Amino acid sequence: MSKKVICLALGAMLFALCVPAKAQQPTKVPRIGFLGGVFPSTISDRVEAFRQGLRELGYVEGKNIVIEWRYAEGKPERVSELAAELVRLKVDVIVSAGPAPTRSAKEATVTIPIVMGFDNDPVGSGVVASLARPGGNITGLATLAPELSGKQLELLKEIVPKLSRVAVLGTSTVPGNAQSLKETELAAGALRVQLQYLDVLDPKDIETAFQAASKGRAEAVLVLSSPVLISQRKQVVDLAAKSRLPAIYYATEYVEDGGLMTYSVSFTDLFRRAATYVDKILKGTRPADLPVEQPMKFELVINLKTAKQIGLTIPPNLLARADKVIK
Repeated sequence: MSKKVICLALGAMLFALCVPAKAQQPTKVPRIGFLGGVFPSTISDRVEAFRQGLRELGYVEGKNIVIEWRYAEGKPERVSELAAELVRLKVDVIVSAGPAPTRSAKEATVTIPIVMGFDNDPVGSGVVASLARPGGNITGLATLAPELSGKQLELLKEIVPKLSRVAVLGTSTVPGNAQSLKETELAAGALRVQLQYLDVLDPKDIETAFQAASKGRAEAVLVLSSPVLISQRKQVVDLAAKSRLPAIYYATEYVEDGGLMTYSVSFTDLFRRAATYVDKILKGTRPADLPVEQPMKFELVINLKTAKQIGLTIPPNLLARADKVIK
């Protein structure tokens, strides 16, 4: 056999060996950064909904996707540090679990795609250019539905027909707070209800707010969207019960922790849908080409145990309209 034939044969063997070796090289496992401003337990249902959304799309955490979980645990100054940490890890996508994490992620990177789990007013606060064409590296879900607070006031009036004074708890620094308050004021005018707005900027303000509500002779409480309030929701719920004040909240988590009632956007549905954005971005779609979506699911949840505790009878027709009744 000639040297030429031997060389060709060896070359063919080497080529055959190289092909399967190349095919066996592990594919890159995408890495997601999840950025939350509160404690993990505060938004555990939302996190599980996000995980479920990923599973439905074929992603299994630890197998074909890695998630870097970062929580500021109610410390605002930590959010920016954690956002910078995720950028240093060179994650493929950052999922932000609220307005504050979104803004910190936006400041930390202009290249890594960011998916908003929810944001009260992404256009008004300058996070995206528009809902249809977000531009830049941010897209996701918006919860701008200020008319909800007006509807919440109507529901309070339905369970307390003689209602004339309502304390409104909110955080003025939260995007969308002013619009929600404006809608509440419009509804209050139509329902002939006097509002007392109490600004809660820090957990220490919560007890003071309830004391002020008591002094103002409030007959019910309406809680607007606030990371401060939801991170301390057990205290809020307990103070409302202690004051025997019917209260309506903007998130189901309050009612599951003993609050009376919520009529709100389904945050678990939003976080489940956030997984779809992650999937599309990992498959090559630019965030700028993915329109920001609005809520599609709303839910009315009533806690009958709490109603009984404060001596309140919920009208049967309202119970019939509820998506969920906790007994």
